[in-house]
Formats: sequence, structure tokens, C-alpha cells
Amino acid sequence: MRRRDLLKGAAAATLMAGVAPRLGRGADRAKTLVFVGVADLSVLDPVMTGFRPTRNAAYLLFDTLYGIDTEWKAQPQMVEGHVIEEDGLTWTLKLRDGLRFHDKEPVLARDVVASIHRFAPRVIFTTALMDATDELSAPDDRTVRFRLKRPFPHLPAALAGPGGNVPAIMPERLAAESPFKPVAEVVGSGPYRFLKNEHISGARAAFERFTEYQPRAGGPVGFTAGPKVAYFERVEWLTLDPFSASAALRRGEIDWWENPSRDLLDQVSGDPNITVVSHFATAIGTMFFNQRYPPFDKPAIRRALLGAVDQAEAMSAIAGGDRNN
Repeated sequence: MRRRDLLKGAAAATLMAGVAPRLGRGADRAKTLVFVGVADLSVLDPVMTGFRPTRNAAYLLFDTLYGIDTEWKAQPQMVEGHVIEEDGLTWTLKLRDGLRFHDKEPVLARDVVASIHRFAPRVIFTTALMDATDELSAPDDRTVRFRLKRPFPHLPAALAGPGGNVPAIMPERLAAESPFKPVAEVVGSGPYRFLKNEHISGARAAFERFTEYQPRAGGPVGFTAGPKVAYFERVEWLTLDPFSASAALRRGEIDWWENPSRDLLDQVSGDPNITVVSHFATAIGTMFFNQRYPPFDKPAIRRALLGAVDQAEAMSAIAGGDRNN
């Protein structure tokens, strides 16, 4: 996988002292992916919040029981598979062998049960599943069993996400915490582990490849499904203002800027070393009138203005006129 193939946008500058020296070391730099997200990574518990940066980081740190492929179908991730019995009223999930948390402890079925109970109130689909569940248990260390009140054929999707809040699996001791406040530690079982001692709030977060992580043996990679292969030893997440971010991708100081503004994107889109990828295919833009105050408190005025709005012009102003971007 080539580094430049990962770029989603344009530019960034590494202005923080202490970051630039690290990026200057050739061997280390080649093994490090430097990423600039849409905002600071201020919260790392993906169950407690659906904040976009938190969700994105969650897929480095945590694994989920199932993932979603590019056809929006649930595929086994932490589970080997499942068996459905009693006309859909009993689901038995078997965990993959070799799953470990970042504290080196094995992932056990009781961790999974506790995690499901924690994220269910925060994930609407899983809330519906739990409403249909009579009993959720861990008969042994690798087995999770649902006994349902009524059939729930979309059970794998309810345990997969993705959405705002991530159905992340974490140790039982952490999953016992309230889903409405952050956990005290960040301990997942994903391909990277969080480096707490390198975290600078408002500036940088760092992640290191978890050497004991075992990706799925096969299956196509898409969205949150398939083998998660860590190609880099480190991932550094920087928080930069747009103009600083715009200056340094051209200098090769960062590799991936998640969401550049349209005007800054246009400045670098012709650079042969930068690949621009559109990822707003499913985004929906909405315009609202403040109908509490004149003149938009009158329906006739609102209808007249709607007729004057050219949707194509409005979208071009926001996203540009190049359909390829």
C-alpha cells in the first residue's frame, strides 16, 4: 500500500515543536502515517459519544463483533460465525481464537456480553435487539448466546454499526462503566493501541501497532469489514488549522487531510503528488428558513424563495463544479 494512495485531501503543516523532529527521521517517517482530522481527538470512548473524530479513531483501537461491507451487509469480524436455532430464537456466536486486548488479556465472552450491555443504550439498532432479547449469556469463554423473545434476523447488523456511536468491545471492567461518561482507560483489541503518554490535548494523539493483533484470515476489505492489516508502525493524529494544514502536505509533512475546505483543496488539486478522493457520496445538504421571524414567517415568501434557488448552483458553491471531486 503506497502512502500517497491514502491521501484524501490537500495540505498540512507541522508547526508544533516536538513533532517536526520526529517526522524528519527517514526510517521512522516511512513507518508512520501522519493524519489530520476534522477536529481534535478530545474523547476516545466511542460508546459514550458519536463525535466523528472519536468514531474514526475507534476503528484503530477497537474491534467489533461484525463489520459492514461495501454492500452494507454485516460480515463476521471478531466472531468466527454464528449458528441460528429454534426458528430464529437462539443465536450462538463463536469468537475467533487469539483475540487479545491491548493489556495482553484474552478477549472473553463475558467481556463481549458486558460490552453489548454498555453500548446497547447508545446504538439504536442494538437497543431494538435488546428489547427482543430474553437472555444474553456467555456459556463459555468463546461463546456468546442470545435467547430471543421473537425472531430478530438483523442481529449481526445490530452488533456491527457503523453509525455515530461504535459498538466497541472492551474489557468487562471498563464495560461496567456508565455508557454516558467516558471510560477511565482506553483498552481495545484493535490493530493499534493508544499511547497515553504522547497525547497532547488540542495538538496530537499517537497510536502504535499492536503486535498481538490478529486480522481476520480472509474476506474482502470494505468499510468496517474484512482483515484489518496494520501497514504502519505508528499513526500520528495532528490537530492543525486549515492554513497550516494546507501548507505542509506539499512539503510531505503529513499524509492525509481528512476534510479540506473547497478553496484550499483547489490550490493543491493539480499537484501530481497529491491524490484527491471525494467521500461525500452519501452526504445530504439541507437549507432551513428561520420561520420565526419576518419575512420567512410567511409560507408564501418561503415558497417564492425556494423557487428561486438553483440546487445545482448551490451544490457547486459548496462542493465545486468538478464532478470527479
